[in-house]
Amino acid sequence: MTEPGAAGDRPGPPGPAATAVSIARSVALAVALVVAYYLLPLAWHGVDADALVLVGGLLLAGLFFGWEMRLITRSSSPRLKAVEAVAATVVLYLVLFASGYYVLEHTVPGSFSTHLTRTDALYFTLSTFTTVGFGDITPVSQTGRVLAMCQMACGLLLAGVAVRVLTGAVRVGLRRQGRGPPQ
Repeated sequence: MTEPGAAGDRPGPPGPAATAVSIARSVALAVALVVAYYLLPLAWHGVDADALVLVGGLLLAGLFFGWEMRLITRSSSPRLKAVEAVAATVVLYLVLFASGYYVLEHTVPGSFSTHLTRTDALYFTLSTFTTVGFGDITPVSQTGRVLAMCQMACGLLLAGVAVRVLTGAVRVGLRRQGRGPPQ
């Protein structure tokens, strides 16, 4: 009989059921965030309020990301939890910027080369994030360009720094379980 915490008691990789639950949770959260984006009222008053809401949203996204890192290090399946965290953080990031673009266009009409519906704003956000940038929607106003540049910079941070930080959190979680390489 092995002692608690011995090699025989270490949790192994997650099974198909845990993976399916993780995928379902990620998809459900992504759908919920997009539905909220389409249903929540986005009628702000003035560019200053818009900027504060976007900055506040990004700060909340950062806090959410930090919380997810903590959960990853304590999870019995840190790799799956990291995938969930990336999915949730990316969708939250995209919805925040789409909201910002939508509100900007409605607060300062003519900020973009075309009037933005919510779908247009989400489309522009995703095409900018993926660096596809078809050019069919472009920021025209200085505020629109600054917002687009902010999204580009944050996207690089999200892609580079977040992946690095999440990888470290997964290693910590695996080490806690005795499944990772020693530090």
